[in-house]
Amino acid sequence: MRAAAASVSLLGTTALLFEAPGELALPSQQRIWALAHEAQGWPEVREAVPGMNNLMLTFERPPRSAAALDALEARLQAAWDAASPLPLEGRLVELPVVYGGEGGPHMADVVAHTGLSVEEVVELHSMRVYPVYALGSHPGYCYLGGMDPRIATPRRKVPVLSIPGGAVSIGGAQTGVSASAGPSGWNTIGSTAMSFFDPSQDPPAMLQPGDMIRFRVEGVVK
Repeated sequence: MRAAAASVSLLGTTALLFEAPGELALPSQQRIWALAHEAQGWPEVREAVPGMNNLMLTFERPPRSAAALDALEARLQAAWDAASPLPLEGRLVELPVVYGGEGGPHMADVVAHTGLSVEEVVELHSMRVYPVYALGSHPGYCYLGGMDPRIATPRRKVPVLSIPGGAVSIGGAQTGVSASAGPSGWNTIGSTAMSFFDPSQDPPAMLQPGDMIRFRVEGVVK
């Protein structure tokens, strides 16, 4: 039986976005990695950038007609249908986190939404090992999978204008760590001193898709 169809949309005239069908999960994300690996070798593709359950392609030679675009979409769909999960053997990185206090100003909101205690939120958040699904949002930022659904908390109705680099946050069913200061609609529950992006290094991002993060409790401030 043929797999469900993906969604393909243009990003200006030099890129497109392939969005995989179905819910976000590690096997699906591993198929995105496999599709990125294959598409990177296509002659018309400049760069294949995996996102969360999606893939962005930028072009050396963009499709110049509706027929050429239709052919590329069909090629992408066929490659997706044939793709097998590609496990990436990455590093395990342990991040020391201070939960709550000034570095975790929204811990009380997560507690109120989930009905759990601070200690339970910290335990559930720190007990998992989180695979890095993709990089995005800002340089060095990692989208992580695998968070315990019991601490899922909706994104904030009013975003915070600036959170510091190293802010550990929850947004919906995901958790992540800010690589640099900037606005955010997620709920910040803690902070780490780890640096995630250094333009003088090669590669500049500390983590890559397939790496794993474990949050180590350095302290809990109420």
